[in-house]
Amino acid sequence: MLAVLLLAAAAAVPTPAPVPVLPKIPVVAPGYAAPPVPAASPNVIGVTQQAFVGISLPNAVGMALSKNPDLEVVEVNRRIAGYQIVAAQGAFDMRFSVQPQYQYITEAPQNAFFAGPNFGPIVQRNTSVSAGVQGITPAGQQYSVNASGRQTHDNTTINSFDPYYPTVFSVNFSQPLAKNSGINDASRNLLLARINDRAAAAHALSTTADTVAQVENVYWDLVSAWRNAAIQEEALRDTVTQQHSNIRLARQGVSAPIDVVQANTQIAVFQENVYAALQRVGLLQNQLKSLLTDSPTDPLWDANLVPTGPVLQLPAEPPLADLVVTALRNRPEVEQLRQQRAAADVNLKYAQNQTKPQVDLQAGYTSNGFAGTPTNPASSPFFASSAQQLMAINALIAAVNPTLPPSQQIQPLPSSNTPVPAYLSGGLPQSIRNLLNNKFPVYSAGLLFSFPIGDHTAKANLAIAQEQENIAQVQEASTIQGITVEVRNALQAYQSALARLNAARAARQAAEAVLASEQRRFRAGESTTYLVLQREIAVANNRGLELQAQTDLNKAVVEIQRATGTILTR
Repeated sequence: MLAVLLLAAAAAVPTPAPVPVLPKIPVVAPGYAAPPVPAASPNVIGVTQQAFVGISLPNAVGMALSKNPDLEVVEVNRRIAGYQIVAAQGAFDMRFSVQPQYQYITEAPQNAFFAGPNFGPIVQRNTSVSAGVQGITPAGQQYSVNASGRQTHDNTTINSFDPYYPTVFSVNFSQPLAKNSGINDASRNLLLARINDRAAAAHALSTTADTVAQVENVYWDLVSAWRNAAIQEEALRDTVTQQHSNIRLARQGVSAPIDVVQANTQIAVFQENVYAALQRVGLLQNQLKSLLTDSPTDPLWDANLVPTGPVLQLPAEPPLADLVVTALRNRPEVEQLRQQRAAADVNLKYAQNQTKPQVDLQAGYTSNGFAGTPTNPASSPFFASSAQQLMAINALIAAVNPTLPPSQQIQPLPSSNTPVPAYLSGGLPQSIRNLLNNKFPVYSAGLLFSFPIGDHTAKANLAIAQEQENIAQVQEASTIQGITVEVRNALQAYQSALARLNAARAARQAAEAVLASEQRRFRAGESTTYLVLQREIAVANNRGLELQAQTDLNKAVVEIQRATGTILTR
């Protein structure tokens, strides 16, 4: 029995923990010690060296919107998108052309008819001018209107006019019936440019909203940093007061000198906290200034910014579903999605159109005018020879006819020297009159039908457009889900911040009550310096927690406004 008890007692005694195996640590910087430094200066760069300058939240937002370089870049891109619309519209501009021209042509004679005088070279001088307009409509129709006039001097022996004036007026029109009907490359580019302009505007709003949210968050962080610095300074002053009390009690012999040392230690700790808080203020001031200015030489950098804005009004807490609906209606990202989807639709419609065969209805009308100065037939060897032969034949007929009965007499040949009609005789004005009177019209109509065999390019482009449409659908669903998650997180953060603020306020009030009680007990000699200092630390910590909860609540309000797309209107 005794043996059993001894074994049980041995089993009840805990065994020592095994000795841990520690890594070998080298000797780093032998003799290292913090150097002696003078007493800290009360100045911190950007915090206490300059006069305090109050700034409200609306002013901070206004300065950010007017000077933030990111927003300037976004605005430049939005203007570029507008210029791209103008550039795309240029495809439908009516193009006017005019071409004056002079030609001097010398050709070798080919035969007695196509030769110059005395079988010399053919010399032709042309002075002409042509003008016209042409273009394309958004629906794909192509049109052209052209007019030209020319004066020609030609020494060819068989010419009946020298000089002569041909004029031409023509109208041509082409209507696509399949491919490029309804949408073509130019109209697609215009549609995409307009979509890109709307997307750029939505992106500008999105960037603006993000900038406003960023400014507001930094602003409230700066509010918190300044208030935290005040909390740390108040804790430091309370500890200094406690130190003075300890010194008096120590001199009276009521308390031990170590109580003074304890107070001195806590003073050093709180003083370090004050400088850390001021450093936080300086960092946040720099962060806010970087959002409010676009120049490193701006006088704002020398300002000691102190927020003056009141605490944000707490919004009514609507149901999550209402917040999501508001977000999907107002968020610029949703408009960007719509424009992305619209661009994919345009590309798909164009790719489908390009798989069709090309069937173009073509119609044209041309009116020709002509006039000239008639030449003297006698100056042409051909006409002179023909006239002599005609005269000889008619002389023979005249000699034979008296010997023939009247019914068998031969009629003389008519003269080949037929006078030129009056409407052909004249200069350029007469040619234009003939053109306007539609003397020599030409009408044309036709159908152009063509298609590539295999059409691999159009089919591949269609497949690409369909995949881009699928990508747009996936991105739309993903973005909508992301916005929904952001709204849900924002509402949950708001609810959590409210609860934390209530709890932190209660904890702060309780800590202050405990500190007051502990100080009364200390003055009555029923407490110690250590307990009083611990209560002061607890009060400072709880004030900081309450301050952080209030800051988080302000930022939660900002996040709800950003997530629901109402931050700009608010």
